[in-house]
Amino acid sequence: MTTHNKQLTIGPDESISNQEAGLLGLQHVLAMDVYVPPVIIAGLLAMSMGAKTGLIQATFLAAGIGTIIQTKYFMKMPVSQGPSFVPIGAIAGVYFASGAANGGMATVLGASVIGALILILLGLTGLFQKIINSLVPQFVGGTIITVVGLSLMPSALGDNIFKASGNVGDNLILAITTIAILVACVSLGIYFPKLQKLFKVSSIIIALLGGTLLATLMGKFDWSSVQSASWFSLPHFTMLHYGIRFSGSAILTFVIIYAVLMTETTGTWFAMSAVTETPISKKQWNHGIIGEGLSCLIAAVLGGSPVTGYATNAGIVSITGVASKKVFISAGIWFIIFGFFNKLAAFLSAIPAPVIGGIFAIICATIMLNGLNVLRTRQQEERDMYIIGIPIIICIAIIIMPQSLVKATPQIVQYLLGSPISICAIAAIVLNLILPKDRNITF
Repeated sequence: MTTHNKQLTIGPDESISNQEAGLLGLQHVLAMDVYVPPVIIAGLLAMSMGAKTGLIQATFLAAGIGTIIQTKYFMKMPVSQGPSFVPIGAIAGVYFASGAANGGMATVLGASVIGALILILLGLTGLFQKIINSLVPQFVGGTIITVVGLSLMPSALGDNIFKASGNVGDNLILAITTIAILVACVSLGIYFPKLQKLFKVSSIIIALLGGTLLATLMGKFDWSSVQSASWFSLPHFTMLHYGIRFSGSAILTFVIIYAVLMTETTGTWFAMSAVTETPISKKQWNHGIIGEGLSCLIAAVLGGSPVTGYATNAGIVSITGVASKKVFISAGIWFIIFGFFNKLAAFLSAIPAPVIGGIFAIICATIMLNGLNVLRTRQQEERDMYIIGIPIIICIAIIIMPQSLVKATPQIVQYLLGSPISICAIAAIVLNLILPKDRNITF
């Protein structure tokens, strides 16, 4: 069946040419900051340059393989996998508590493997789908989607623009120019339907290239890192290099981390379902969590950190109007290519953060608006104001919470605070369960 909503030009099951799929898949890859978590992890663990390169390679390969198996074989909807920011603190904590360079990474990978196997077991037994059906009705899902977009906004604006290296004024010029190019491309695609494939569908990659060109003219693009990078190398810091070791405390830590990741990826699936107006079947829920577990297992074997579904891509689909699964499989292939071809990965890593931030901010807004569209379709009750409103308040509170307060909380709480999506999702679920359905609620 190839019908799709009026906002999409190409639906999930519609085919496009290999050339278009390749270009649009690259567009998804360029808009995702998958290289950032491994760079942060490498810095925290004081890795050598060789180990850092190996970790980045493992991340690209795991993202590529995970994207392909999820889109084509398990979730069977347009989904892109990438490394989550949530496990970063846990990885560093387990690494240093387990001997650092003397077996620390082996313990991290052992705990990652156990967590991945638990996810696979949840899908195989059918428990995951039952949990979702009983705890997450449509309007709770809409709240989670809204929070996903809202929670990502500080990273887009703060980390990528205001806190990024360089002059803030120059960063703003790069971000605003990139956004302006994106809006201009989308507008041209709307005004001139015959040019839609050129402008609207390719708007993100055109904006990224335009922002990169401006950055080059401003002296903000480091071409030396691209020129010095080797063309090709095989990944060598895999589990075969580090080994594998099991620790009860490390496993418990990662079980908690995987529970948070499971909540995050659920929000991503809700977001993509809303964008494509394609309901998720019972089988898809269970198969999706199996695919998530396999993706994380592959990441561990390759020596990388756990991966999860990226909500960014739902926003990209909203902007371009292209939801073809063939594009996402193409994105997975690009990730795998980046995992072997260092020069391409170096170019991706060298794109200035403000350019990514400008695109990212628009993507966050579209995700949030898709969540609100889901909520708009429901006949509102008084209790809904609290089920929707309180998670949004919690999300903003976590975003602006001082780091000194975060660090004063127990480690488990810190993991949760590192993922506003998870806490807000839990809040929405609990409120939906405890608030009475009587419209005349008094507090």
